[in-house]
Amino acid sequence: MKTPPKKTSKPKAKVGRAAGDARSADRIALVEGVAGRHAKDPVARLGDFEAQARTDLRLPADAHVIGEPVTVTALRDPGLPHVGLLVTCQRGENTYEVGLADVTFASGSPAAQFVSRYRAWLGLPSASSQTAAAPRPHKMASEDIVIGKAVDLVVLACKSNALRCRLLGTSREVTLRTAVRDEVPGSIITVTPTKEWTHARHPYISGSIGSIRSDVFALGLTPLALHEQGDWDPDDEYWGEEEEPVDDWAKPIIARGKRPMFELEKVIPGADPEDFDSDPILEAAELRAAGDERGAYDLLMNLLAKDLRCLDAHAHLGNLEFERNPKQALRHYEMGTTIGGASLGKDFDGVLAWGLIDNRPFLRCLHGVGLCAWRLGDLRVAKAVFTKMLWLNPSDNQGARFNLAAVEAGKTWDEMEGDS
Repeated sequence: MKTPPKKTSKPKAKVGRAAGDARSADRIALVEGVAGRHAKDPVARLGDFEAQARTDLRLPADAHVIGEPVTVTALRDPGLPHVGLLVTCQRGENTYEVGLADVTFASGSPAAQFVSRYRAWLGLPSASSQTAAAPRPHKMASEDIVIGKAVDLVVLACKSNALRCRLLGTSREVTLRTAVRDEVPGSIITVTPTKEWTHARHPYISGSIGSIRSDVFALGLTPLALHEQGDWDPDDEYWGEEEEPVDDWAKPIIARGKRPMFELEKVIPGADPEDFDSDPILEAAELRAAGDERGAYDLLMNLLAKDLRCLDAHAHLGNLEFERNPKQALRHYEMGTTIGGASLGKDFDGVLAWGLIDNRPFLRCLHGVGLCAWRLGDLRVAKAVFTKMLWLNPSDNQGARFNLAAVEAGKTWDEMEGDS
């Protein structure tokens, strides 16, 4: 069904900077403006940072100090520039005060972005460059749940008889002992706990799952950044020989003219951008190729437990399930597509070229949704997905135009499999 495309797009050099929350840009402008007003008055500048911190830091908040989980409960300005802003941290029954610059909040959160700017003002390197090891996760406390009372949990990873979860709206983790069915990382489940215990200092609960839903905005994930790549111009593309008619699918795309082109941020926990051999996604693919599907599955689940925005992990989990359970594969693909789509926004009209490699995880998820819909007999959804793929990546490195032609002709998945 897939043949090499007739045209390719040459990746362009990255320009500009990541597009983020407009409110974040406003905050940066505010802090930069403060710097201009009080460049020679560190006490006044510290006071302005404190005022902004009270907007960006919603307390109490889970955080880490030298890799250890704490809860930040208060912030104050002692009025001493050589001391800086101080926060009150609670860990267990102990309470202590540390410098705000020594606290690490959830990556990408408004609090983390604020601390990054604050550290830069202090002349300190970014907190990430100082982290030697992954921080210990926050654990659910006994007071966080009530036996017999329903609670919402976010699924982080699935095992054969347990789900690694976190309490919705927090970073506090707990393991739910239950039979794993249709849940996938990113699902929100409503659970009524029947038992609670601790083993090896990790909290566990058992109980019945009352419902499963998908609500990516409720997950509280930091949107993936969109990096501007200039304009995509249909006049620069190859649409066939001059004497050949242009395919129907391409006509409205060409008529639309120039559109902005972007590269979507790719998140792979544990990957070293300077060392290609450290790529966990590649390692999972190699495990699968060697016949160790369980090892690949566990590795991909562990990636999502660290960051649900790892779209490639969703895509490869879908690939693992595609042949034996297309319905479950669809759930994985849809979760990756939904998380990526939330970062794009519903009115996104740009191009995500395959030649910009960080776009590929999202495009793989979208491709998987289209193939699963087709295989499960939903030709209407399959047609919509393949059409969307062509608008996002007109170079069509994934063969969406051939799948679209077959779907529009009314051919079922089984008929196409029989023709191949």
